[in-house]
Amino acid sequence: MPALPPDLRKALLTLPQKEKDQLLTRLVSQDAVLMEQLRFRLLEGPDALEDRRQMLRTQIDDPVRGFHQTPNDLLVILRQLQARIGYHARITDDAFGEVELTLRLLNQVFEHQPAVVSRLHGPTQPLLQHLAKRTHEALRQTAKLHADYHLELAEDLNLLLTRLFQSAAAPLARELGIPPAF
Repeated sequence: MPALPPDLRKALLTLPQKEKDQLLTRLVSQDAVLMEQLRFRLLEGPDALEDRRQMLRTQIDDPVRGFHQTPNDLLVILRQLQARIGYHARITDDAFGEVELTLRLLNQVFEHQPAVVSRLHGPTQPLLQHLAKRTHEALRQTAKLHADYHLELAEDLNLLLTRLFQSAAAPLARELGIPPAF
């Protein structure tokens, strides 16, 4: 985003308040993400954070449990759910929630789709690569969180790492340098 030139900034700040409000309203309405962020911050508040997380937990649990024709079908669903988790984090600045929900998503796959993750061959390779990369990313994000959060996430992380190394994705995880335990 280009910086506002100082002379234009000064001119904007000298506008009457009513004109500034109109400009602000027009600008905000053009950016859907900014509107959602403002809705969360100004209308819902931090109390709605847990409600949003719970809604995502429900969205994560249902589609992962079902039957999928191919591993690619499951991969498409995983990517869609991961995008929702990322959008949630972008709107709410919920770094802990992003990691927690990602761990839940990945653990759900290993728990409810054991046949799909048990063999590394052509059709399952993209899915297993995705699982290994998302686990690596979750570990990286966890490292950025405050140490108190590490305690809360340790059980889910260790469960995920155990499942990852017991699956056909183990060679991919070793290749990425993922540790076998947190």
